[in-house]
Amino acid sequence: MTERRGREHFEGVTVQPMINYTGYELILGSSIDDQFGPVLLFGMGGQLVELFRDRSLGLPPLNTTLARRMIERTTISKAFAGIRGRRPIDQAALEELLVRFSLLVVEQRWIREIDINPLLASPERLIALDARIVLHDPGVTEAELPRLAIRPYPRQYVGTWTAADGTELVLRPIRPEDEPAMVRFHQALSEETVYARYFAHLGLTERIAHDRLVRICFNDYDREIALVAERRDPATGESEIVAVGRLSKAHAVPAAEFAILVADRWQRRGIGTELLRRLVEIARAEGLERICAEMLSDNVGMRRIAERVGFRIEERPGDGTLRAELLL
Repeated sequence: MTERRGREHFEGVTVQPMINYTGYELILGSSIDDQFGPVLLFGMGGQLVELFRDRSLGLPPLNTTLARRMIERTTISKAFAGIRGRRPIDQAALEELLVRFSLLVVEQRWIREIDINPLLASPERLIALDARIVLHDPGVTEAELPRLAIRPYPRQYVGTWTAADGTELVLRPIRPEDEPAMVRFHQALSEETVYARYFAHLGLTERIAHDRLVRICFNDYDREIALVAERRDPATGESEIVAVGRLSKAHAVPAAEFAILVADRWQRRGIGTELLRRLVEIARAEGLERICAEMLSDNVGMRRIAERVGFRIEERPGDGTLRAELLL
């Protein structure tokens, strides 16, 4: 080698440990679908991946809940808890790996295909034994790259705010895993607050029904963005949702409707006003031209909030409601 190429061409060697773990060979990958854009794949991997075809599909980006559901749809997942004396694998770590992999697919849009096969999952660790990445052709422009079917979590709308009494809050778009916190939020609402928001006496059982909260917490951020005001107890470290503001876009027109709901013991602290201000900023950033809302005539608090933010209030004699509108 030295005689034929010269010593200067020798770049060294890579030495890696021989992996000898007892575990499960999995596959984790992504490819482009003509209709949905990047699609994730998870399932049984190894040399027999095409024979058993034990796999599930998902759309990026994933959160922990979506990753868990994707794993549970495979047959191989039934063995992860431990069978025939085998120790269980760390399923929480596997879920986190799927979440991070989906974020890689979202953030690196020039990836056309990527797969890890096999991904060895053992009680000791998760390790990629082989991987392949294919990029889009250099001639493809950024505008021509496939779009995601699900809009990623809008982190640009996450912020903090301090109330006049010193209470520190995080204002952020809602997440699917907020469902348990939303149950506790609704448990703290009075009948008067519920009626002012929904124009009806919705019972707690109906408000916290799983099917309903799934729709509320799992936003399609292209069509609807809900902001939650979250407080963390400095003594216990526990967090709670104290208010929710929602911006629902109209179909085919650049307009949206807003709604604000603040837990009773957190009212009259300026939280509703700040939530509405943030929703107006989001509406402008999303290219909307108009925001409106319907409210009860005797909902004095909500009317004052809208007026502070600059909404024009139109009274509707006869039906007991008001219309608030703001042109952006």
